[in-house]
Amino acid sequence: MVANESSDGTAARPPEPAPGASEEMALVEALRRGDAKAFESLVDSYTATMLKLARSYVQSTHAAEDVVQETWMAVVTGIERFEGRSSLKTWIFRILVNRARSRSRGDRRFDLGPAQTGGDEAPGPSVDQARFETSGRWAGHWAVPPAPLPEDRLLSAELRAVINRLIDRLPPRQRSVLVLRDVEGLSAAEACEVLGLSEANQRVLLHRARVKVRDLLEMILDEEMSA
Repeated sequence: MVANESSDGTAARPPEPAPGASEEMALVEALRRGDAKAFESLVDSYTATMLKLARSYVQSTHAAEDVVQETWMAVVTGIERFEGRSSLKTWIFRILVNRARSRSRGDRRFDLGPAQTGGDEAPGPSVDQARFETSGRWAGHWAVPPAPLPEDRLLSAELRAVINRLIDRLPPRQRSVLVLRDVEGLSAAEACEVLGLSEANQRVLLHRARVKVRDLLEMILDEEMSA
């Protein structure tokens, strides 16, 4: 059989590029050409999230800003070596995490590598057990289920700002996972690659983070309704 033919003798189609792959490669080529507008667009898209992520590793906003600046410099100087084995976003965030961890160790602050959890994975349930039935047919099921969050409030800028503040209060590793998964929309595999986590560890951290944010948000909304 000819290399470009399928098993039935017809011409085989070339493999389809992944969705968005052509746009990303066009962006990479623009960055390699030194296109200032392409770089500015990338900075505008990712810097806010990068600051949040860096802040999970270092203990001051100034240090986080330094890490982000160092990351962008590394992107500019290293874009020729980008091979496309992961998405450009994943590649950039991985550089950021490595820089943030190095900065943390250099400052003799806490390191959030796999060997330490910082309380993120403390044993025990992530949801108050008083919210579950403890006996009878429905043991283990919700006794007090989560209240549905009003959609109109979820769309408000005020509530989004509250949610961002709640995310900032999470333990560092939980915050990192939640930012990558729910704010930036990375897949589980991409988040694991960026943070150097196992799939199971990532899943636990994400679950605990989501539960904590939702519980705190419920408390705020309940207080508003009872005021």
